Amino acid sequence: MRKTILFILLSVFVVIKQNAQDFEFKSDQIDLKYERFILPNGLTLLVHEDHKAPIVAVNVWYHVGSKNEKPGKSGFAHLFEHLMFNGSENFNDDYFQALERIGGTDLNGTTNTDRTNYFQNVPVSALDQVLFLESDRMGHLLGAIDQEKLDEQRGVVQNEKRQGENQPYGKQWDLLTKEMYPKGHPYSWTVIGEMEDLNAASLEDVKEWFRSYYGTANAVIAVAGDINPEEVHKKVLDYFGDIPSGPTVARQEINIPTKTSDTYQVYEDRVPEARILFSWNSPEFGNKEDIHFDLISSILTSGKNSRLYKRLVYDDQLASSVVSFQASNEIASEFITWANVKPGGDVDKVQQIMEEELARLIKNGPTENELKRVKAAYFSGFIKGLERIGGFGGVSDILASNQTYFDDAAYYKTVLNYVENATVLDVQTTAKKWLTNGKHILLCKPFPEYTVTESRIDRSKLPAVGEAKSSNFPELQRDKLSNGLNIVLAKRTGVPTVVMNLMFDAGYKTDFLSSPGTAQLSMDLLDEGTKDLNSLQINEKLQLLGASLYSYSSQDNSNVYLNTLKPSLDASIDLFADVVLNPAFPEKEFDRLKNDQLNSIQQEKSEPVSMALRVMNRYLYGEGHPYSNPYSGSGYAETVSKLTKADVEKFYSTWIRPNNATLIVSGDLEMNELKSKLEKAFGKWKKAEVPTITFSTPKVNSKNTLYLMDRPESEQSVILAGHLTEKYGDVSQIALEQMVSVLGGDFTSRINMNLREDKHWAYGASGFVMEAKAERPFIMYAPVQTDKSSESVTELRKEISEFISTRPVTQEELEKVKTNQILSLPGQWETNSAVNQSIVNIVKYDLPDNYYQSYDANVRNLTLKEVQEVSKKVVKPEAVNWFVVGDRAKIAEKLDGLGFDAIIEIDADGNPKKPIIKDAKSEIKN
Repeated sequence: MRKTILFILLSVFVVIKQNAQDFEFKSDQIDLKYERFILPNGLTLLVHEDHKAPIVAVNVWYHVGSKNEKPGKSGFAHLFEHLMFNGSENFNDDYFQALERIGGTDLNGTTNTDRTNYFQNVPVSALDQVLFLESDRMGHLLGAIDQEKLDEQRGVVQNEKRQGENQPYGKQWDLLTKEMYPKGHPYSWTVIGEMEDLNAASLEDVKEWFRSYYGTANAVIAVAGDINPEEVHKKVLDYFGDIPSGPTVARQEINIPTKTSDTYQVYEDRVPEARILFSWNSPEFGNKEDIHFDLISSILTSGKNSRLYKRLVYDDQLASSVVSFQASNEIASEFITWANVKPGGDVDKVQQIMEEELARLIKNGPTENELKRVKAAYFSGFIKGLERIGGFGGVSDILASNQTYFDDAAYYKTVLNYVENATVLDVQTTAKKWLTNGKHILLCKPFPEYTVTESRIDRSKLPAVGEAKSSNFPELQRDKLSNGLNIVLAKRTGVPTVVMNLMFDAGYKTDFLSSPGTAQLSMDLLDEGTKDLNSLQINEKLQLLGASLYSYSSQDNSNVYLNTLKPSLDASIDLFADVVLNPAFPEKEFDRLKNDQLNSIQQEKSEPVSMALRVMNRYLYGEGHPYSNPYSGSGYAETVSKLTKADVEKFYSTWIRPNNATLIVSGDLEMNELKSKLEKAFGKWKKAEVPTITFSTPKVNSKNTLYLMDRPESEQSVILAGHLTEKYGDVSQIALEQMVSVLGGDFTSRINMNLREDKHWAYGASGFVMEAKAERPFIMYAPVQTDKSSESVTELRKEISEFISTRPVTQEELEKVKTNQILSLPGQWETNSAVNQSIVNIVKYDLPDNYYQSYDANVRNLTLKEVQEVSKKVVKPEAVNWFVVGDRAKIAEKLDGLGFDAIIEIDADGNPKKPIIKDAKSEIKN
């Protein structure tokens, strides 16, 4: 049996330098094993074995993107991506339906300027079904595309475009695309396309697009997982071998526009901060200089020691965030960097500093230490991606992308070699060559003869799913340190990462005893300095160790999280313990993060979903309840502005105690080894008495009330509607999960199929029960086009009312979601981080240690009666309250006609602007 890349990496990828705690990564020691097959029809197959979990990733790449479109016909590639999910000639049904039934996870399709891909992880027993589905839409699609499907997905795509442009700064990409590339350039239109082009797309246009680009010779299939290459080759030949190669495809040559001087553009948007953005045309994807720009990007804005972050965010505190990245594309790229200027800040000063730092990099290049640090981060990120077989950055993605773009699945070695061998002079030379050009401030081989093979596939039905392998959740080991710190260990061999999550019974609910925003600020500050290390030194150590560490709060818990590599575990634990036990809470960091939190509050008040989440708990739980503050935990401007360093120190001394904590560890460790390391690092930590949070009965004073938040000129209305339901454990959680999947949790749920697929009023809509240890909100969520706001409310009302009356959960629906839940489990626990998060749930809700080991059987044994009974307990149409964020002037009058007991306009903090009224219509018009 072949060893997987992870086992190889564990022994060879790290060379420990003597007398140092950092590591040197060697590109020639990273070897991703795969086998390559070329079918007679030109289809390229790449196969990688990885037997750590009984799952398989299938990743299909077509070498076609928006650059293959013609002016006036933009958006075709992305529109076709959607259409290819809607059924083929021999499976004329929604592909998400099929994939959910067989336990598909990490599944999607995406389009960019240069390629379209479809990917999914499934149990290995379902490989034949996935190959059938992918081959059917590759070779047997056109007969299933009709005008109705075209119109439906056109509407969905247009709502996706609206949703993107409705976000803060959402218009910048359209402006930037048109400015960086001259009219007619293959990159001079956006991937999602123009509204008028989408409206003009005819059925024959779309079919001709498919005939031109979706042949086998223009495709790559990467298969990774618990499989044998020869067996996969045989299956792929059977399923795909009879599909024609397709016509020749003209490949555009490298075409990098040249700007000789700076250009400047200003636009307005409803955002809380100004953003200054620089963009340069830069080398094409895979060029050595393209890789240099990845390093330059990290030097500028990755981590607290990066140049722009340290100067603008950390030291001068003029900006709330800085970003830079190399937007790599096949025939030309862009290097982009921006800074968000704090409210009231000096935009010219921020621009001046950005210019200064870029000039300094061009003149002097990076320091050796900077280059060493960003190289370590690059290799660490690449290696951690190899832990996954699918999804972005996973093994199948790496192989397929390199084969598609470079005709060499192992081209990643060239890239890693570019990174390893890059010198200070190399990086400086690249920066000088490209960043001294003008910037925008905002801001092809003869075609082989192909043949097809005779098909042996019966396409009148889907292949039967093989016997599913059982999911594998590790056994849990428990112990306790001398000071009361609980330890829960999930030992997982063959994976080079170790994840630790120190979980405290605290969180935002503790603000009930102090002041809103305290828990968030306190935990944000915890990792910003110790008695011996300042924030920048901590960040640098983490990058050199290939580790990440952060502290945060959620509603019920506060956490300190560490994800590191096993070879650097000892040094990582030492740093982890130093952060937890010796926080310095520096005044400078306190002031900076307090200002950042105040700024975040303003940002939340500008983004539609967060606007609703800030106020929802206040009205669902009532004043004085531990959950009544903003769901984000950020608090209110007036409360956060009054917080002092003493408040943070009190939070730490009160809640951050070993007897109030559980350390959850997942990785290749023995308990005695782990306990010894932890006793050494945490043994002197003192226990203390910890307060108890008492949850009062929620005081919900209204029902059938609509709380309206005005957001002028919004292109969509965001609807959040719901009520409180039973505590965790008061009803069967397994029955509740399946009920939610049917109603709103899955892509094919009733709510999403109604508002997205049937009505195409929304890009996506859902229903869910939010996590909480006390009573939990049952919520429906739908961002819908403005002119369908009231109609969407009516549809949501209908869905929940019929769910417990005339259209209860059916046996067919239950079996579908049960099967999906069971079959998706193996892929759910692919990474140590994912396993760790499931153990968090076990600890948080006091579940038995074998909860996930017996989960499979418990789901299988679930009956329709149990689900319908839980539905009637949880879904309460008469108790729903509604929160709508949108353009009041456009939606209020029609909403008033829906028979609400009251409509109350509230501000971004949830304060009523209008009193509760019975006849809302006349008042709303005032």
